Amino acid sequence: MSQQLLIQNGNTVYEPVTQDEIVWTTERKGTPGKLEFKVLKDNIINFEEGNPVSFKVDNEKVFYGFVFTKKREKDKIIKVTTYDQLRYLKNKSSYVYTNKRADELVKMIANDFLLNVGTLENTGYTIAKKSESDKTLFDIILNALDETIQNKKEMYVLYDDFGKLCLKNLERMKIGLIIDEETAQNYDYQSSIDTDTYNKIKLVYDNKETGKREVYIAQDTNNMNNWGVLQFFDTIDEKTNGAIKANSLLKMYNQKTRSLEIKKAIGDIRVRGGSLIIVNLDLGDVKLQNFMLVEKAKHTFKNGEHFMDLTLRGQDFITQ
Repeated sequence: MSQQLLIQNGNTVYEPVTQDEIVWTTERKGTPGKLEFKVLKDNIINFEEGNPVSFKVDNEKVFYGFVFTKKREKDKIIKVTTYDQLRYLKNKSSYVYTNKRADELVKMIANDFLLNVGTLENTGYTIAKKSESDKTLFDIILNALDETIQNKKEMYVLYDDFGKLCLKNLERMKIGLIIDEETAQNYDYQSSIDTDTYNKIKLVYDNKETGKREVYIAQDTNNMNNWGVLQFFDTIDEKTNGAIKANSLLKMYNQKTRSLEIKKAIGDIRVRGGSLIIVNLDLGDVKLQNFMLVEKAKHTFKNGEHFMDLTLRGQDFITQ
């Protein structure tokens, strides 16, 4: 396995000698991709915060981002933390927009903040009107994607592909990789109704014309008896079909969440937060033989070896 890490300062490009491991981490939502490494400070290398960094493995593009933190350690070792373009979505702003799809919103924000854009798939759902005040750009975009999920029942993943913002349908994030007893050294499995599980959906619309509050409820009485009442509550506008949306949300959230942590699996650079991979494991209460969603992927490159730690969720559960 060959690795190439480059740092550019002005017109000068350095290929530093790295110490220990290189760690690349991505998450499905709300967090920029991160590359961490240590370099030996010598009389040649000279770089600073804001400098671009690229990382390739076997000549395949893995990461492109910028130096954000330099931490000097003993023996002239500098610990460097770099982030991809998604880091700039931590900026706060306010937006009021009408009749825009989530992909159109991403493009508008990217233009406003001088971010490079790659493939932005048509999300197929137009948001009639939205007002976002003093929120991070991440939250503004994720709110639009959440509304798309709730109304279209399709998830989209926002990520940085070697220096370009991309937005893709989850179905196109599938990877032909199988995690099983052979490829994972260890794992932790959890099933829960504690987070993002709801068996009663209550939506309300305050009708200004009639002066009355319209209420839409969808519920599963069997699961309410089994788990107690776990209620999701939200307000909607006049253009939303309350009954259809309530039933759609119930179908989405009326189930246990399943999470799986894979430790030190054989590395594959195609796997990132938002990828779908095949898991084939006997977990006791359930035998997994299907796709699972990668919530977080941590890749470690050290001494010519490549391992990854993965946090997975069941694909049948759409997380918010």
